[in-house]
Amino acid sequence: MYQISNEKFGLFVTELRKEKNLTQKDLAEKLYVSDKTVSKWERGVSPTKGY
Repeated sequence: MYQISNEKFGLFVTELRKEKNLTQKDLAEKLYVSDKTVSKWERGVSPTKGY
């Protein structure tokens, strides 16, 4: 199976979120996670496994 780096995942999340004109908080609410989690994803500092 193909694995994506945390940095690439972060860029992907950021691009899609901005395309939809969502804030990190808006996206977090839709995904039932905290806005801090979304921030970590976008910065590539949080592992993506299990999400």
